[in-house]
Amino acid sequence: MRKDPGTIGIAAAVVAFALGLFHLYTGAFGVSSAMLQRGLHWTVLSVLVFLLYPAGKKSGKKPGVIDYLFAAAATVTGVYGLLSWERVAVEAGVTNTTDMVMGVIALIVVLEATRRVVGLALTITGGLFLLYAYFGAWIPGFMGHRFYTVQRIIAFLYSSTEGIYGIAMSVSATYVALFVIFGAVLEKFGGGQFFVDLALMATGRLKGGPAKAAVISSAMMGTISGSAVANVVTTGTFTIPLMKRIGYKPHVAGAVEAVASTGGQIMPPVMGAAAFLMAEMINVPYIEVMKAAAIPALLYFLSIYLIVHLEAVKENIPVLSDEERPKIDRAFARKLYLLIPVFVLIALILKGMTPMKAVVWAVAFILGLDLVLGGAQAQFPARFYAAISDGMKSTISVAAACACSGIIVGVTSMTGLGLKISQIMLALAGSNILLALLLTMVASLILGCGLPTTAAYVVLATMAVPALVKLGVPVLAAHLFVFYFGCISTITPPVALSAYAGGAIAGADPNVVGWTAFRFGLISFIVPYMLVYGPGLMMSGPLLEIIRVTTGATVGVFGFGVAIQGYGLTECTPLERVLAFLGGVLLIDTRLITDLAGLGMLVLFVVIHMGRARKARGIAGRGISGGA
Repeated sequence: MRKDPGTIGIAAAVVAFALGLFHLYTGAFGVSSAMLQRGLHWTVLSVLVFLLYPAGKKSGKKPGVIDYLFAAAATVTGVYGLLSWERVAVEAGVTNTTDMVMGVIALIVVLEATRRVVGLALTITGGLFLLYAYFGAWIPGFMGHRFYTVQRIIAFLYSSTEGIYGIAMSVSATYVALFVIFGAVLEKFGGGQFFVDLALMATGRLKGGPAKAAVISSAMMGTISGSAVANVVTTGTFTIPLMKRIGYKPHVAGAVEAVASTGGQIMPPVMGAAAFLMAEMINVPYIEVMKAAAIPALLYFLSIYLIVHLEAVKENIPVLSDEERPKIDRAFARKLYLLIPVFVLIALILKGMTPMKAVVWAVAFILGLDLVLGGAQAQFPARFYAAISDGMKSTISVAAACACSGIIVGVTSMTGLGLKISQIMLALAGSNILLALLLTMVASLILGCGLPTTAAYVVLATMAVPALVKLGVPVLAAHLFVFYFGCISTITPPVALSAYAGGAIAGADPNVVGWTAFRFGLISFIVPYMLVYGPGLMMSGPLLEIIRVTTGATVGVFGFGVAIQGYGLTECTPLERVLAFLGGVLLIDTRLITDLAGLGMLVLFVVIHMGRARKARGIAGRGISGGA
């Protein structure tokens, strides 16, 4: 993103601030019509794309002629769409020549904006879907479809709420915009540093304290940002240098932060744009998504915490010195009020308030408490302006991904491609749910290599999820399965964006960081299967069943973590690692028979491992005595 302090930069900041106020207003008092809300949101943000994001690496620091032409095109097509959508709706989708021209330009604007902000992979995917919409009529056999005129395609994707302005853009223009503003306001008013300090206070006296602080602070930051890469660059700026300073290898420090930050996307109450989109697509209250994701998210962070603890013990990482640990003093105590808005947000959502209105109240609490307790009232207007403006700029990437995803979803809906893919999956998997899940996992990880989580989720939710549902997988579990693998693609080589961000801060080889993060995060590859085979982990079913499966999965996580690190009380033998791994996997599978088998293997592991560790300590003790 350009950092232009000149006239364009100031104008962009002012426009972003005004759009942020619009979203706060509609969050508090209700959204306007669907097309107005989505159209205004995308029109403003698409213009900002061309003013703030250069066309290429060789572009100047200030916008050029091409940038202004695209910004003008985004403005004209956006305003025209806002003014004409009601006429098109009344005329039952009939469009004229001007509508056609504007629609073509609007699609080009979306693809170019996506290329600049999100990357080439999603742009190419969107372009291929457009080609399929027209040329698919000439594809023979099963994958072909009826012929659609260019006018029909443009009308569907531009002049309705099924394409660019579809459900994905709806989520960006409502939930995402407001929650990103909430995160930006909390960060700008001291929340980011406060969370890191709080985590360091809790873990500073423990072995590997900064790594554990990275896990805890990323979990807390995840509740307000929902972006893996954003979490890395926020908390990682503090935790990665500390990890390196006390003895963690650079690639390990970067990997720990990447894995911890990735978990932020699955940590309620804010789980990233895709989670809000999920609630809209399956028509359930967002609180149901939060409830279903809570226990798996806690298991994920528990596994990462265990792994960094074992790494610290294995490498004999020291604790932080007194000088490096934050002090519980008056200045810190004054910042405790920053926890209140987070609790307010969670409490209001649990009480049944809509997430949009709840987050507006949470923002109001931050501002009100800062005015009363912040102690820097003179800086309040500048911080408020910067927070809202920066928050809306941070929404640009999500909006661009949602606009291009709208093209993909629109074409899929128009041509019936989703049904065709589902039928292919069903033919390959037969009645085997596990095989269908494995196929979906592979597809999710491949898509996640090039697409952001939101776009990867949208594609799989429209194509693979229907097949899973037909095989008997509960709807919410099927959507969460796709969502989780879309999230963890950010730590899955060969393209692991969170790991690359962590590697950049740590000064380590990004590929080494990526593979280390992949190893540390292996538990995340099992969590989605837990949701399908153990609905109790989604807080569904009798209370005793929920307690049983959660307890079993928790013990399984410990076994799995020991197997990954190859260390418990001492180095594990190959047999011990196999026992710990199998015991962990069987316990994570929530069926009673697998729980009993897994528990038996872990008991056997503990007996063998503790006996060997006790014997090793006895030999070491005798050696010291003999030497003395």
